[in-house]
Amino acid sequence: MPIKNNRLTAEQYEQNFSDIHPPFDSRESALVEANRCLYCYDAPCTKSCPTSINIPKFIKQISTDNVKGSAHTILVSNIMGAGCSRVCPVEKLCEGACVYNLLEEPPIPIARLQRYSTEQAMEKQWKLFERKPATGKKVAIVGAGPAGLSCAHVLSRAGIDVTIYEKESQGGGLMTFGIAAYKVTPQFCEAEVNYITSIGGITIKYDQELGKNITLAELKNNYDAVYLGFGVGLARQLNIPGEELTGVVDAIRFIYDIRAGAYEQVPVGDKVAVIGMGMTAIDAATQAKRLGAKDVTLVYRRTQAEMPCTEVELDIAKLDGCRIMWLAAPATIKGENGKVTQLVCNLMQLGDPDASGRRSPVETGETFTLEVDMVIKAAGQIPFEELVSGNQIQHKQGKIVTQSNGATNIAGVFAGGDCVNGGKEVVDAVQAGKIGADAILKYLSL
Repeated sequence: MPIKNNRLTAEQYEQNFSDIHPPFDSRESALVEANRCLYCYDAPCTKSCPTSINIPKFIKQISTDNVKGSAHTILVSNIMGAGCSRVCPVEKLCEGACVYNLLEEPPIPIARLQRYSTEQAMEKQWKLFERKPATGKKVAIVGAGPAGLSCAHVLSRAGIDVTIYEKESQGGGLMTFGIAAYKVTPQFCEAEVNYITSIGGITIKYDQELGKNITLAELKNNYDAVYLGFGVGLARQLNIPGEELTGVVDAIRFIYDIRAGAYEQVPVGDKVAVIGMGMTAIDAATQAKRLGAKDVTLVYRRTQAEMPCTEVELDIAKLDGCRIMWLAAPATIKGENGKVTQLVCNLMQLGDPDASGRRSPVETGETFTLEVDMVIKAAGQIPFEELVSGNQIQHKQGKIVTQSNGATNIAGVFAGGDCVNGGKEVVDAVQAGKIGADAILKYLSL
């Protein structure tokens, strides 16, 4: 049961990683769906969007062929509206709130309509925003992910010069490095970053990591304000015997490797177990299958009722042929010659609710064994606690503590996104960036 790359043909890779939610194939198709919208007053879809996009307005603009106006309506609320149209879990946000669900009819395909407008804006390089005259103020942002880019765009529009320090060689953060390739490609992410920064006044310095190449003290001395949007990224360890064996990898690194290189270069096992049931676990499992793994099993310690991922994401995994083992928790990873051969799991049952409100998994005393040659850990990510505490930033187990406007305990330093909330959706990070930018403008008396 070897772990190897180059399992499929070029045609198979292309088919397996093609766009999972294709855009409208014509203007007429978009108009048909736009004209289904009821343009609700006090629309529940808008209220369910973390960035409060005026959804009925942008759909109405599409229906009247005002695509440029539609794109502006979207991007003024969510500058990463193009990317979010591809990756947002709309089934639990805008589309899940559509009134058509109550009428037992398909909801308006809001994400596809949003993609229709925003991708035209990017392709045609529409200039939808103008910078105000330069104020002479300078702001440093740590992290060129959704929170940092959103914050930067708002500040730049206000005439502030922004410098973003990014530890990777590309911007986009989670969008670029942490999401399944069949949802959004690195090339698209690069184009979106370029479109956002085309407003001017935003400089991104790559390969610059806080705590290594730069310090918070330096940024405070050299800039009028600092915004921290460096997310989370440390994989949660299983803390079980055998975790050090060859063939045990974390999902973040696995997905990163898929995003960073050619598909045929990424090794995958014949029989793969994925630990977890969040969005990252689903992305890792489905991509392992699409890379050529013969058998992929998702192992989750609770039941379907408690899973973090959505039903839509779970269905993708099932359609790809992934198996699901509910009420199972990894206990030991066994191997031969330093390589993984088996995953021993505890059978669980649900007890009383824990701090998250979900019922706690409790061991039954029974176990079962999976024959595997690869184990992918997707049991969550943990914040950069050492980085945060080393800079005297108030935090709770690594998650930065902020006021409602993103202000930290250090004057002039603001934060938002996953480094504060521990890991939510891209759209939540975009909104955090907007809130932080507004707070910075008030702090600078602008």
